[in-house]
Amino acid sequence: MSKIKVWNLNNLSEVHGRRFLLQPDSLELYFHGRRSILLSFPPPAGEKAESVVSQVYKRLVSTCGSSLKIHFLFHPGKHVARAKLTDDWVNRKISNFEYLMHLNYFSGRSYNDLTQYPVMPWILADYSSASVDLTNPKSFRDLSRPIGVQTQGREEYFKERYAGWHDDEIPPFHYGSHYSNPGFVLWFLVRLEPYASSSLHLQGGHFDYPDRLFWSVADAWLGCTTSSNDVKELIPEFFYLPDFLLNRNKFELGSTQNGSRIDDVVLPPWANESAAEFISINRQALESEYVSSHLHHWIDLIFGYKQQGQPAVDATNVFYYLTYEDKVDMSSIADPHKLNATTSQIANFGQTPRQLFSSPHPKR
Repeated sequence: MSKIKVWNLNNLSEVHGRRFLLQPDSLELYFHGRRSILLSFPPPAGEKAESVVSQVYKRLVSTCGSSLKIHFLFHPGKHVARAKLTDDWVNRKISNFEYLMHLNYFSGRSYNDLTQYPVMPWILADYSSASVDLTNPKSFRDLSRPIGVQTQGREEYFKERYAGWHDDEIPPFHYGSHYSNPGFVLWFLVRLEPYASSSLHLQGGHFDYPDRLFWSVADAWLGCTTSSNDVKELIPEFFYLPDFLLNRNKFELGSTQNGSRIDDVVLPPWANESAAEFISINRQALESEYVSSHLHHWIDLIFGYKQQGQPAVDATNVFYYLTYEDKVDMSSIADPHKLNATTSQIANFGQTPRQLFSSPHPKR
């Protein structure tokens, strides 16, 4: 017998249009107390992706419209402007963290969907010193550049890849991987449930090889800034949740090839072996004056005008074409094998957020 769940619409406060597998066929409902659910409404064969969800959305708005704080189905950028979130951020009425989380929500990122988990930037670039100076620009990553091209040599490599790409079906790209996908989220959160169980399911009942697990913050940073296949950004937990760095569940994660046992995540020296201190300093770095005056550049890359088109090319910020929502219409794919392959690609290898801004983002 299938389970039936009931939600009280009297407690509904927000309705956000969402995508599932890059198709605009879903809604995320927010209730008072910030409880939320993500619902997908696949269309009948041959109909547009938004055919069913549009009807559900109209019914919800007609029923609950007067009590809804926010509701939208399409064009989330207009609703960011309407809510005056950017003005609030520029005028320091909300923090950097709060603003980035708002942009994540409006662009379709959700804790309810591992394929579109909220994305946050690497902030610091120093993971080896005994202390970190948050007034020194050299302590920080370059927020005007994608994480994959923090050095000139890396930028040249990816630009050459883009220029040398020739394929009749697949457009050129700088990165074959993405800065956020389900595997990366589970990689970071492997020490916490329910993500540990999801990791086990993904790996066929066992954890990944120890050398491939998230075992060190410094090693993770090194991989993202030196490997051509690793361009992952961070998740919000890096700025508020020490628990994900600790193996309190005592999972047997194995030992690396050099014999080091994998347990709690190895932290940079400036964290003084304290997960709480690491989170505190990382959050202070996010809210620092340096980041406040440069964060608009990263927003341009992830949510803004440098996300697509020629500005993305110029910024070395083009990803594989199936990470963008306007590049594929699933309902038009008749071949079941091609449909399965496309679905798997979109589900597992990253999805670019919805674009919220079409012009340079204002500086704080």
